Amino acid sequence: MVDKDIVNKLRKGEIKLHQVEDYTKDPEEATLVRRMFVKEISGTELTHLSHYSLDMGEALKRNIENPIGTIQIPVGITGPLTINGKYAQGDFYVPLATSEGALVASVNRGCSVIKDSGGVNVGIVADKMTRAPAIKAESIQEALKIKEWIENNFQTLKKAAESTTRHGKLVKIDPIVVVGRNLYPRFVYTTGDSMGMNMVTLATEAALEVLTENIKAHVVALSGNLCVDKKPSALNLIEGRGKTLVAEVIVPQKLVEQKLKTTVDTIIEVNTTKNLIGSAIAGSMGFNAHYANMIGAIFLATGQDEAHVVEGSLGITVAENEKGDLYFSVTLPDVPLATFGGGTRLETARECLEIMDAYGSGKVGKFAEIVAGTVLAGELSLLGALGAGHLARAHRDLGRG
Repeated sequence: MVDKDIVNKLRKGEIKLHQVEDYTKDPEEATLVRRMFVKEISGTELTHLSHYSLDMGEALKRNIENPIGTIQIPVGITGPLTINGKYAQGDFYVPLATSEGALVASVNRGCSVIKDSGGVNVGIVADKMTRAPAIKAESIQEALKIKEWIENNFQTLKKAAESTTRHGKLVKIDPIVVVGRNLYPRFVYTTGDSMGMNMVTLATEAALEVLTENIKAHVVALSGNLCVDKKPSALNLIEGRGKTLVAEVIVPQKLVEQKLKTTVDTIIEVNTTKNLIGSAIAGSMGFNAHYANMIGAIFLATGQDEAHVVEGSLGITVAENEKGDLYFSVTLPDVPLATFGGGTRLETARECLEIMDAYGSGKVGKFAEIVAGTVLAGELSLLGALGAGHLARAHRDLGRG
């Protein structure tokens, strides 16, 4: 039963939303109280928000504040996706959470083409997570002194940073950008199976404490946006962040014609005109058709930080004629991923990761390669649809019912 007295206190402003747990027996009751409060002030029943199987008490510890329920997004399954990787080998079925009709069907078609072509080759080029504070000096000369101190005392800063974590390793501090008397050192870490943003934030804070103890420097902000976190960035496109992934496949000419209903040269033309030239004239940093579709759907299904979809949208698609067949590749320089911690601990996210045998410690390499292969499958299918003139028809048939 809902404690109406607590609901009344909320409505009168006598207690705040985040204080409800102090007046209730457990997190589920607190969630119900807040939901009743929202129902009263909005007149909305919230029937569907109230149905879920997540342990709200566990979620409240690390994943959400002031909960009132959960949303539901349809999850489709696509595959088999045949992957030839270092960590992922064989056939995988990939869960995609989306409300966009035609997306799962499109990726599924790409998976079919990939399987009949012998699989997608995938690789992890780099693995890093970054945090770049903003530091202000008294003058340009002082800023250059701070830069020199950082360069000469890397091991000292590394020891301080790594004292905060068992898994994080400070690899380098580069670049160190000076703008006037402002300084932006980019701390670069490896973070194991965790995505690592919280990890590198705490580690960088510890390093900065050592820095300011030894040289005069004013830390304006722990994040100075050179990280670059949750924003499109040319720096991340070039330097990479999270997992830097590549995937390729050679599709025989007959398969292009039979399954994609177009030709090798048409797909090459679409890619050049749309993804390369079109993106260039738009000033885009995503030279691709729709990486964000696959990244977003996988992220929602598996409990990744959804704001990092903007980073996962960066990348370049290449299509070439390989002795009459289609060489097709995707490069994703900036895909922050985790198979442990964060949102992956939520029950539905764990189940989706387990479908791919990608939950927990030691699985992030496999998961990253599956993500790269899935992006290629969706990208290949869409360019095929554009080349064949089928895009509008697919959305009309599958997206509009």
